[in-house]
Amino acid sequence: MAGAFRVAVVTPEREVLNVEARFVALPAYDGEMGVLPRRAPLLVQLGSGILRVEQSGGGERRLFVSGGFAQMVEDRLTVLTEEASDPAELTRSASRDALVAARDLSAGSDDAWRRKLRALERARAIGRHGH
Repeated sequence: MAGAFRVAVVTPEREVLNVEARFVALPAYDGEMGVLPRRAPLLVQLGSGILRVEQSGGGERRLFVSGGFAQMVEDRLTVLTEEASDPAELTRSASRDALVAARDLSAGSDDAWRRKLRALERARAIGRHGH
């Protein structure tokens, strides 16, 4: 379809989404990024937040994603993420639980510190989008 591209969202467990889109907004590691058809090749690290897909047939899909990468090659955007869930399933209590767990993580090494920062970012993103 002219003015559209294929979007696939995949977690380690399953393919969550595979649709034609005319626009995608994704939570890149350093801020939100928009993707349109015929975009130059792209490889970007994801942060935590809402992935918004404007489908070519109309309508919008939203997923909370956390971590991973997005790659655009030849009008195909592939999002490989550790987590993809319906934002309606996010709750304030889940955000509080994730924040407490993240704060309890050890930060004794560089790798442990990075894991703790990613967990804190995820917990805060859930808090921004939870009900």
